Amino acid sequence: MTQTLQQIIDANPEAETFRFGDSPELCAEILALVRSGVKTATCDAAASYGAGKDAWPEVGRRNVALNWDGTPAVMVETVEVFTRRFNEMDEAFVAAQGEFRDLAHWRNGYEAYFRRAGLFAPDMKLMCERFKLVEDFCPSA
Repeated sequence: MTQTLQQIIDANPEAETFRFGDSPELCAEILALVRSGVKTATCDAAASYGAGKDAWPEVGRRNVALNWDGTPAVMVETVEVFTRRFNEMDEAFVAAQGEFRDLAHWRNGYEAYFRRAGLFAPDMKLMCERFKLVEDFCPSA
């Protein structure tokens, strides 16, 4: 039986919802990496979190990643959260993100992503999160 987003949130009232990426294509690509187990980490601008914005990830909290259309895709559980500057990113964390060949590829991709959002600075603070897949709400995707 397919669960609605409301049913999932009712069963997990602490859960936050979010989307990976900033386009339908990128969202689908990243969700496929999460589902396959290749992607176990992510990062975003620390400035995207706080009052009136997204809630900062918390270790142990389960969150629902949405498909671009707002339907539930997967539930992930945060296992680690820390901050790091953009210009201090390392190869190990980049590898855990799954979608980049190396640190240079990550820098190019994330700089473009943050520039599209009007947030890029070489020393910008990042929220870095490691997570594990808990449930796939559409395993045939």
